[in-house]
Amino acid sequence: MRDRMSDVERPGAVAVESYPGGLNSCLEAMLMVADQPEHARDLAHALDVDEHEVHEALTMLQRDYDGDDGSGRPARGFALRHSARGWQLVSRAQFESVVSAFVTDGQTARLSQAAFEALSIIAYRQPVTRAQISSIRGVNSDGVVRALLVRDLIRPDGVDPDSRAERLSTTMLFLEKMGLESLDDLPSLAPFMPTVGSAMQEAGEPR
Repeated sequence: MRDRMSDVERPGAVAVESYPGGLNSCLEAMLMVADQPEHARDLAHALDVDEHEVHEALTMLQRDYDGDDGSGRPARGFALRHSARGWQLVSRAQFESVVSAFVTDGQTARLSQAAFEALSIIAYRQPVTRAQISSIRGVNSDGVVRALLVRDLIRPDGVDPDSRAERLSTTMLFLEKMGLESLDDLPSLAPFMPTVGSAMQEAGEPR
């Protein structure tokens, strides 16, 4: 099986201690953009550090977020969850109503431009992973994906065989809201695609 982290660019000769916050901050930055749980060995491989050191750092971060580090600070609104699948940053269950109210904005608000972009990508490319959506949009899309999931416009649809990341597809509610009977009724993208001539003109090349 191919190592999912093998293609990740490592910091190289720059030690993690050279980054602000050191190893802990490096781990936080990586987990913030991860679209699935990550094993300590994969994180250690990406940072070129010892797996045991990474595991200890993650355990300390978990205690910090839970308010169990002896500092007297209350638990954060998020937690670092550890399961058989790995480590993942998640919102705490007791804040579900708060998160739901923020994400859905009463369920009556219009979708944002970012949400429309992500929904369009999923509709035409499904099944697709969060990483693929972010790659096409050029920006992290976890927030808008969560909004679409809460609104039941998209749903989990298996796991990508190469990356093991969760795949996403549209729901029956999406078809209902769009007034479609099936995905075959989605409008063709051909009229919106640039012609060869216009593409060459935009690129500054002679026709």
